[in-house]
Amino acid sequence: MSTATLTEQHETSRRRAKRRRAGRTVVFHAVVWAIAIVMLYPGVWMLLSSFRPTNQIIGETGLIPDDTTLDNFRNALDGIGGISFWTFFGNSLFLAVGSVVGVCLSCSVTAYAFARIDFPGRGLFFSLMIGTLLLPFHVVIIPQFIMFNEIGWTDSYLPLLVGKFLAAEAFFVFLMVQFMRNLPRELDESARIDGAGHLRIFSAIMLPLMRPVLATSSIFAFIWSWNDFLAPLIYLRSPDKYPLPLMLRQFTDQTSVSDYGAQMAAAVLALAPVMIFFILFQRYIVEGVATQGLKG
Repeated sequence: MSTATLTEQHETSRRRAKRRRAGRTVVFHAVVWAIAIVMLYPGVWMLLSSFRPTNQIIGETGLIPDDTTLDNFRNALDGIGGISFWTFFGNSLFLAVGSVVGVCLSCSVTAYAFARIDFPGRGLFFSLMIGTLLLPFHVVIIPQFIMFNEIGWTDSYLPLLVGKFLAAEAFFVFLMVQFMRNLPRELDESARIDGAGHLRIFSAIMLPLMRPVLATSSIFAFIWSWNDFLAPLIYLRSPDKYPLPLMLRQFTDQTSVSDYGAQMAAAVLALAPVMIFFILFQRYIVEGVATQGLKG
């Protein structure tokens, strides 16, 4: 077979392979775009529905509103029951920021103990902690409510925040432990040679290296607290202490007129801080979840 024939066959095979790769790329991007549209459609519909008159929201599935109005945002900012939107917003912000601070402080200290300190029963206690991840929240609702009610903590934020400061969030402890286990122990040994104790090692060495996992934990803690509906519904009774998820529910009343337009507008306003928080810290998520530290 001549050299020219071999060259021609090689070029033909190369063009076919290139066309196959191009076809797979087109199919892949088409599937990704289809999934993105399906996932983003409810959010886009909610955003555009916040500008619709209330009587055009129910039963309307189209994206583009026939009429637009800003009354929904005015009604949402006025609040409900004589309580302004900013009161509910402040309550949610207080709970979310408190959850972030509590999780980062308590879980990082607990994770350091599990990852870097050898003490009797460490493996057993760590296994018990991981086992709590398998326990559904609904199983402990009644015992927790009875306990908090007996000590007079209901209708306050204490049941919603105390657990955050006591490292009761096993997921975040596990995440930080896995991250710290990838950090070389030579760092600890060098610090001990220089006379540093556990407090010094944790504050001066571990915390700076834990920024990715702390940022990841902060994102999840903030979003979970901001979106939490069930726990505040159980423990809070005073409307002026309600966070935004409970406020959104108040716009819907099956026994009277429901203001769905204001509900859509309030949902958009409530979603904005979460989106901003996520966008600012999203670059830390993969780095933190992957638990990539320094390799020894």
